[in-house]
Amino acid sequence: MEAHSSLKPLVAVLVPLLASLLIMLSGKRPNIRELWTVLGSVAMFGIVFSMLPSALGSKYPEIVLFTISPGIALAFRADTAGIIFGLSASALWIVTSIFSIGYMRSLSEEKQTRYYTCFAICLSSAMGIAFAANLLTFVIFYEMLTIATYPLVIHKESPEAIQAGRKYLAYLLTGGLVLIIATALTYKYTGTLDFSPGGFLSGVVEQHNLLPLFVLFLVGLGMKAALIPFHSWLPTAMIAPTPVSALLHAVAVVKAGVFGFVRVIGFVFGPTLFHEIGAGNMLAVMASITIIASSLLAMYQNNLKRRLAYSTVVHLGYILLGVALLSPSAWVGGLVHIANHAAMKITLFFCAGAIYVKTHCENISELDGIGRQMPITMGAFALVSIGLVGMPPLNGFISKWFLGQGTLAAGEGIYLIVLLLSGLLNAGYLFPIVRRAFFAQSSKRTKFAEASILMLAPLVLTALISLFLGLVPDGIFHFYSLAGNVATSVLAGAGR
Repeated sequence: MEAHSSLKPLVAVLVPLLASLLIMLSGKRPNIRELWTVLGSVAMFGIVFSMLPSALGSKYPEIVLFTISPGIALAFRADTAGIIFGLSASALWIVTSIFSIGYMRSLSEEKQTRYYTCFAICLSSAMGIAFAANLLTFVIFYEMLTIATYPLVIHKESPEAIQAGRKYLAYLLTGGLVLIIATALTYKYTGTLDFSPGGFLSGVVEQHNLLPLFVLFLVGLGMKAALIPFHSWLPTAMIAPTPVSALLHAVAVVKAGVFGFVRVIGFVFGPTLFHEIGAGNMLAVMASITIIASSLLAMYQNNLKRRLAYSTVVHLGYILLGVALLSPSAWVGGLVHIANHAAMKITLFFCAGAIYVKTHCENISELDGIGRQMPITMGAFALVSIGLVGMPPLNGFISKWFLGQGTLAAGEGIYLIVLLLSGLLNAGYLFPIVRRAFFAQSSKRTKFAEASILMLAPLVLTALISLFLGLVPDGIFHFYSLAGNVATSVLAGAGR
């Protein structure tokens, strides 16, 4: 690994903050406000994408803003793992910005300036998490993301929204506090917080003291990663506007939690120590329980967004299972699924938003025959559902293929059964929606058309991206190569 001084990681964090300021100043001019939103998203993606060649060459842009004390600094580094998270979040902010404009205009939503401002701050936080060079920087932006998302969760300001916001804060602020405690103990043990491939805890403290430390990280990160039993805030938060559910609850917030596990396992504990203290088995079992239990819970949800939320919990479990198994293929599958799941799940939320705007239907039982009236929307829904089940040629198949290989390479075939069973359960809660949409007869005579082009184009694009990444896994963004580089650097010499 070779780092070189560069402002790019810092600029990637600051561009959305600048956009948020310009959005606030343009509050009385909606067209200008929306222009800043789109320009900010495009600029941030351009900066992140420009760092891709360096990451592929293991030459990481880095900047240290200031040192607080020995071993503690506010610093950013665009390493390979961070680029995976940063690329997926920044790319999807563009399409979500466009979708948001169509959604908010169609429903004549109030407080749009606050909405777009907080959205931009959340993306800045996500970039800070992606490019944090150490645990301190990570924790600062991790907490910033929680606070900035709260106004989006309570956007409707109804009693239900306020209650959901309180639950959201209760879970995630508690998790953040536990994460701060874990970070402080890590510094006490080591005198440093800098991320290092393969970890930096090994050999500095007796192993029997480190399992409790991991439990603290497990709770702190598990809250945001919606790991069972810390998951219930996520379905409740689906009361937020659909674009919020799409990006922040399918991509940025929950992915910040699972990305935190990537950092802690691969760059703090290291795979050898993580395995020796028994943490790998603990996390793999919890992830498997999350996968199966959430799949079963999804089947009983009539509300479309809540069913999709439980589906998100399932797929977060896939990522955690992959990193817990500590085999190269499992790590590749888990890391690639960060991006693959993001593209697929955001498509489904976009479809749910388009349906709501045109029909005001929120429940699956109300969707009979809607596929014949909104064929493009539900066609995209059907296509991506195939990917989430894990069938080719969608990108979800690629993720599950490597995860399955990883279970066998780790000598843990029982988890392959979990993956196969979850695929059947995924089909059980997604395919009935498609069947209702295209094959059930509706008793309603009201005719509906597709949503506006501002909403339709993003969902078609993300569905096509899911297909493209299934056909060409290493195309454009090189997620497969990036994941392979991370797995190699973290697991080298781990003997797994």
